[in-house]
Amino acid sequence: MQRVAVIGSSCAGKTTLASAIARIRGCPHIELDAIHWKPDWVEAPLEEMRERTQEAVSAESWALDGNYSRVRDLVWARATDVIWLNYDFPLVMSRALRRTVRRIATREELYSGNRESLRMALLDRESILWWVIRTHGRRRRDYRELCTRENFPHIAFTELRHPREADALVAALEASSGATPAPAPPSAPGGAG
Repeated sequence: MQRVAVIGSSCAGKTTLASAIARIRGCPHIELDAIHWKPDWVEAPLEEMRERTQEAVSAESWALDGNYSRVRDLVWARATDVIWLNYDFPLVMSRALRRTVRRIATREELYSGNRESLRMALLDRESILWWVIRTHGRRRRDYRELCTRENFPHIAFTELRHPREADALVAALEASSGATPAPAPPSAPGGAG
């Protein structure tokens, strides 16, 4: 697991898992959302996102989270491992709801100073809640095909179907590295994932 990309539905727990892997391995954690979003929820221009992603993945080791097809060729060309969090819709949607409510209540600052709002969460067609509803099934179909294709023979693919499997992966990595287990974050009840 030298260069790991964690993929899956929005709100599945990609950032939590990639962050844990980075901590255990002592390597950079790359959040594609942080590269993608500029202040006021403005998307980075394609060329800027590709340049910043290329620079980030040129490192010798990393743990990355994100689904952006616009940079997948750059990420997957360098990845040694892809971990797919293939969780069921009710689990992902409940996480999306809890995370959104928490972020609104705490005014948590996200990428480039952005924050979620009640109006954005409920009324905006691009809100994370609507995004999960619209993309969950499509991502499952797309990743099923991508993760079984012969186009990426250099990548070891791992499919995790439940957060317990992500917890077990983190525990195994901690045990093999001698790292001190971290407490489960409040946003991921039951541990990483």
